Amino acid sequence: MRYTTNYDIGDRKRGQGINEDSLSLTIFEQGHRDGYLGKTRGSGDGEEADAPKESEADAEAADEPEAEATDGAETATEDTTAHGETPADDVAPSGAADSAVEAATEAAETPASDDEADDEEPGDETPEMPANRSAGVFVLADGAGGHDAGDVASYIATTVVAENLAPVAINAVRSHPEEFDIDISPDVLPDTLGPEDIQTGLENAIIKAHREIIRYAGDSGTQSYTTVVAGVYADGQLHLGWVGDSRAYLVNDAREEIVSLTKDHAVVEEWADQGEIDSVEAHVHPDGNQITRALGGSGHEDPDRAMVDVDTRSVRLFAEDTVLATSDGLIDAQTDAPQLYQQYVDADRSEEMAATVREAVVTDAEIRDVVLGAESLDAAAGEYVRLANERGGKDNISVLLFEDDTLPSTPSGGVPVRAADPDIDLSERDTVIITED
Repeated sequence: MRYTTNYDIGDRKRGQGINEDSLSLTIFEQGHRDGYLGKTRGSGDGEEADAPKESEADAEAADEPEAEATDGAETATEDTTAHGETPADDVAPSGAADSAVEAATEAAETPASDDEADDEEPGDETPEMPANRSAGVFVLADGAGGHDAGDVASYIATTVVAENLAPVAINAVRSHPEEFDIDISPDVLPDTLGPEDIQTGLENAIIKAHREIIRYAGDSGTQSYTTVVAGVYADGQLHLGWVGDSRAYLVNDAREEIVSLTKDHAVVEEWADQGEIDSVEAHVHPDGNQITRALGGSGHEDPDRAMVDVDTRSVRLFAEDTVLATSDGLIDAQTDAPQLYQQYVDADRSEEMAATVREAVVTDAEIRDVVLGAESLDAAAGEYVRLANERGGKDNISVLLFEDDTLPSTPSGGVPVRAADPDIDLSERDTVIITED
């Protein structure tokens, strides 16, 4: 699994504002024996594949006194607070695991010299690195209310939700030891969680964060709000829960397409659904900052009973998928949106003016093209920040990207509907059967 994060205060707020976004990421990587049963194992005849040759990178790592060999599990946690600070001692740097895995894989797959390559027997294939099982939790929140309100709300959201969901992700991995050819009695294993169970866990974790923010608001006498989008990735599926207008996207490299995995709880989204405004107006509408649902409040509710509606869903992922979570600082970066909206309306919504609007804002097509054209996830994340600031830098921007190429490849035929609001006639869709092959 590869991942990266990036975040910025936004050009308009630079020097005179704060970062009210908060981002948390917890990764669980488990390696055992000679790798995952998927892509790097034998042909299914019951015999284990040969262990991969030790690369120079592996040998050097083994000589380091700090590098302890383990066939258990390694957990890397990244929690970026509302102020953009990352604890230096106990947090893995963004993309660090990515770089280490890529370096080891490259070393294993590349001969050390031309002489060594010549010595290989005809038909020999360099073995692949074993693929670990990955699971993870991400939480991204965008606060509102300024100092001691929005930034605290987003911080509470990312920490409380992550704290409650990390065990869920680990449970999902631990309950399937057969994927490492391990035979353990079900009596000593946790209950297997289905999609509905994980969605319930997401809902409960987000409601718990909602209550803690309300408790803080009551104690501090502030109005404290935040959006949140959270995901649990395990066993090839991404389970999502969200409130507000922070989003999750999926970009598939094989099909060169982007779909939105979430649907904004926002006034403009409702108007667009009802056909009151078109897609161009939705990009630049003056009320684009109004959301219809958020965590937190003014503190007048009972923090032990407060509730919030959480939307949840689950989608299957493939090897060519990249998941992007982002605050609205990417989508709503344009500072001249009200003027563009008025010009579009005054031009009687002409196609020429629509093209001008699309060039000025960040569109889904551009979001897709950044992933498809980037050399790495780090490069894509950096480009999103640059693009948002170039288009106006209206607000804080936070992005998270991850992908797992140990998953099965994207089917050449039909794939499950994964968009939150698919623009298709479901009655005309053929049945798609997804197998493990």
